[in-house]
Amino acid sequence: MGGFRDGIAKKGKSILLGEMGFNKGGGNINWFPGHMAAATKAIRSRLKLSDLVIEVRDARIPLSSANQDLQPMLAGKRRVIALNKKDLANPNIMHRWIRYFDSCKQDCLSINAHSKTSVQKLLDLVEFKLREVISREPTLLVMVVGVPNVGKSALINSIHHIASSRFPVQEKTKRATVGPLPGVTQDIAGYKIAHQPSIYVLDTPGVLVPSIADIETGLKLALAGSVKDSVVGEERIAQYLLAVLNTRGTPFHWRPLFDRETEGLHLDCINKPAYNLEDLLPNRRKPQNKSDVLYIEDYVTEVKRVLYTTLSEFTGSLESEGDLESLIDQQFDMLQKALKIPHRASEARTMVSKKFLALFRMGKLGPFILDDVPHTF
Repeated sequence: MGGFRDGIAKKGKSILLGEMGFNKGGGNINWFPGHMAAATKAIRSRLKLSDLVIEVRDARIPLSSANQDLQPMLAGKRRVIALNKKDLANPNIMHRWIRYFDSCKQDCLSINAHSKTSVQKLLDLVEFKLREVISREPTLLVMVVGVPNVGKSALINSIHHIASSRFPVQEKTKRATVGPLPGVTQDIAGYKIAHQPSIYVLDTPGVLVPSIADIETGLKLALAGSVKDSVVGEERIAQYLLAVLNTRGTPFHWRPLFDRETEGLHLDCINKPAYNLEDLLPNRRKPQNKSDVLYIEDYVTEVKRVLYTTLSEFTGSLESEGDLESLIDQQFDMLQKALKIPHRASEARTMVSKKFLALFRMGKLGPFILDDVPHTF
């Protein structure tokens, strides 16, 4: 088993998953609604006036979550790249990404926008970067940019909360709208975060490029939630996620879970009712109780068991498009049973995909970084 696992780990990196027929079949992934065109134009004009830019990226996709159309302008500005959602990213790889950006002479910090301590470290770096102009400019402008759903508004709210405790006399300002879906922020709003000198932070809408040329980049953005699921299709995104997990051999890392079954955590598939994973999303109104937590962990364990079992029994080649597609089809069927989706449901694969993607996005399948550190580093 170890040899097989090592083999796919080495081969997996060479596979262009986005180019495989079952991923490529849906065509290029483009999502550029009307407000993005107007927002992009406004961002470009305001970038010229900004003293520093905080470019927020998703820590799970440090390169794929960069808006390539804005990079030429950003490269000429004082900039800090904030890799947000570090709690969902693999910490064993994150330090390599920090070193990579450092080698590019680019300030970079991994953060959790909901953590006051984490955001404070970002503010300290921003103030350090502004120190050379802070003495000669009475008003400084910091601009926050990024693609949709990387956590810009959550970051703005945390910055404003910290600033309010620092400067209680400043006027009250409206909190930025935060939502689980991309495209929530559609206006550019300014927030005063400091006096003497006056420092303003501009929140901006998340904007993508008009056309995402690389299919795999588009799939990564969709998987991370930066492109609406309906644009790509939940099933296509879930297929891509399964392809990533299989070619990386990720399910083999879950084997210890099944070698030490913990009493009370094994899923009773017959006696327990179906569970709605949507209730576990961050905006859930009813607080989770202990039985809820145990139950979702049972759910996760069963999903991991399905993926581990199907991959360990797989006799084909993961470098063969047809073999990999057959494995994924088998895993969909098994996940349907594990996730308690009615067998004859007309939208069964979509329902499986939605629940499976919810588990990934909540970090229940573990921390991941989908991008590879460039080979040149």
